[in-house]
Amino acid sequence: MFRRGGTTPQTPETVDDRPLKEGGKNRPTPKRAEAEGNRRHQRVSAPKDRKEAYKAVRERQARDREKAREGMARGDAKYLPKRDQGPVRQLARDYVDARRTVGSYLMLIMFVVVIASFVPSTFTQLVFVLVPPVLLAVVLTESLLIAQGVKRLAKERFPSESVKGVGLYAASRSLQIRRLRLPNPRRKPGEKNLV
Repeated sequence: MFRRGGTTPQTPETVDDRPLKEGGKNRPTPKRAEAEGNRRHQRVSAPKDRKEAYKAVRERQARDREKAREGMARGDAKYLPKRDQGPVRQLARDYVDARRTVGSYLMLIMFVVVIASFVPSTFTQLVFVLVPPVLLAVVLTESLLIAQGVKRLAKERFPSESVKGVGLYAASRSLQIRRLRLPNPRRKPGEKNLV
């Protein structure tokens, strides 16, 4: 009824008497019944070897994790978690990394104190009782001073940025062993210039 009359031979340059479009699919669209029939006859193919497929997926995921870990260690903003992003957090990390803190040696000192407590001596027992509370008081005071210093510096350097939580962020970083900090420290202890 709606078909065109005539029997014009179809050449490679035409389809149904129409010129071929450049960049088009250059074939007629199949009827719905044909398309559904073709889909029914196609099988969904699972991987031939499921173990190999899982192994490939695991290897790809391991590569992605390693790439993300290296990016985070470098301080690449793309790989940093939300809590580490932004110039204020970078300033806090630099502020802490440019100092030697008692908190970063806390675990090592406590380990030595515990080992020393096994020595049967009145002096070591006294050290075991007195050192931990004094050490914790020193670390707490140091953390408060670091938090206040970072907040003050962040407000000076970045007046339009939020400094919410940056003090706690800096204090918690100061308690980490320097070698295990992520992102890796950019400043050396004693470095004064925090540009």
